[in-house]
Formats: sequence, C-alpha cells, structure tokens
Amino acid sequence: MKRIVTISREFGSGGRTVGKLVAQKLGWPCYDKELVFKIAERSGFDISFIQENGEYAFSRNSFLFDLSAHGGVSTGTLSLYDQLYIVQHNIITELAEKECCVIVGRCADYILKDRDDCLHTFIHAAPAFRAERIVSQYGERTDAPEKRLKDKDGRRKTYYKHYTGRAWGQMQNYHICLDSGAIGVEECAELIAGVAKR
Repeated sequence: MKRIVTISREFGSGGRTVGKLVAQKLGWPCYDKELVFKIAERSGFDISFIQENGEYAFSRNSFLFDLSAHGGVSTGTLSLYDQLYIVQHNIITELAEKECCVIVGRCADYILKDRDDCLHTFIHAAPAFRAERIVSQYGERTDAPEKRLKDKDGRRKTYYKHYTGRAWGQMQNYHICLDSGAIGVEECAELIAGVAKR
C-alpha cells in the first residue's frame, strides 16, 4: 500500500476534485488549500502571494533552481519565489514523513520522487472539456476560456521546469496518467484510490 498520493494536473481537468475524492476514499487528509495555510504560517508570506506564485512561474527564465546549493545559505539572499519554494519543499517533505496524505500540485511528485511509498499521478483532459469546466465550475469568463487554460498551464510548465529540470506532464514522471474528460472525475479518483490501497 502507498502512503502518499500526489496529484499533478492540467488547469480545468478536475485534478483538485480528484485529489479530494481520493483522500475521502482513503480516509486521509488532502493538502491543497490546506498546504497554502501551512506555508503562510511557516513563511510569513501573504496567502494571496502563495496562491499566485506557489505553482506558477514568475518569468520565462530557464535557470534551474538547485535546492542543494542553497542548503547552507540564508534564505534572505534568495528571491521571494525561491524562498517560497524552499518552504513548500520542506513542508511537503515533512508531511510525507508524518502521515498518509494526498498532496495536490506544488511539485510534490518531484519533491517526493525518491520515496517508494508514493503514487504519483497526472490528470489531464481535452481543451474543450477543460474550457467548459472552468466556466461552469470555477466561474471563469465565457469569452476566452481557452486563453486562460493556455496561460495557466504555460506558467505551470515553466515553474515546474525551473524548479525540477523536468518536463511537466511528461508521462515518464508519473505512475498513472488519466484523462478525466474521457474517464470521468469520479472514476479517476476511484482508480487512483484502488491502486493506492494495493
């Protein structure tokens, strides 16, 4: 049986909902918005800053962040974004040591990549499905949902590459990749929970 499930996801694919459902089925806590509060408490950063910058790149800079190089360096010498990543990294690592849980986003799949007790998943879907979902579920504007999808996913890709050196959404980085539009959000959660219990 796995102890930790990480959920990476395309914007609008329902990955956050999948994560919550998986946690309910397993009887585990789900860290999504809850993680934001923990990061805010630890770092002193404003919640809105964490929500906006905790998964999304602040630039197109191709520089790869090396956490090990900053192990003995005061975080005061780093950018706010790098400081935020270090706090997220440490909290995710601590959670994995402490309890069984589901963690949504925030490079958790990469941060916990060397643990054998993790199940790393990626939720994706066709653009049309995601566009309809962000309008109906998230209350996004109806005039240009496709542009919103492209922008959010583009920033996630850049952020992930910046801090991990890996390609976001590349199937080799995950144990399970599921199309929520074809399979259904509930069924995705059922499949993931089933595998985690083995």
